[in-house]
Amino acid sequence: MSTAQQVYDGLVAFMNKFTNPKSAWYAGIAADPKDRLFNGHGVDEKNGNWRYDTCSTSADARAVEEALLKLGCKGGGGGGDDATRSCYVYFITSSTRE
Repeated sequence: MSTAQQVYDGLVAFMNKFTNPKSAWYAGIAADPKDRLFNGHGVDEKNGNWRYDTCSTSADARAVEEALLKLGCKGGGGGGDDATRSCYVYFITSSTRE
């Protein structure tokens, strides 16, 4: 598990590899990020641009999510529960569901 700053930095560095604006990305939190990404949002596991990492606490995950939303990513805060410690981002396409 990583600190909130490490998770945030890693997700931002991943997005920065692409030329798309941050508004072309969706950021969220999940207890099961793979299920949320691939089943919930419809992200293509093999060909989509996505990444997730796990924070030490739910509060840290929420702080990372909030910082990514302030950076310009789409998404909405307030989801999850006390077990929610993973933060994720994915590039929004015509086949993904926000």
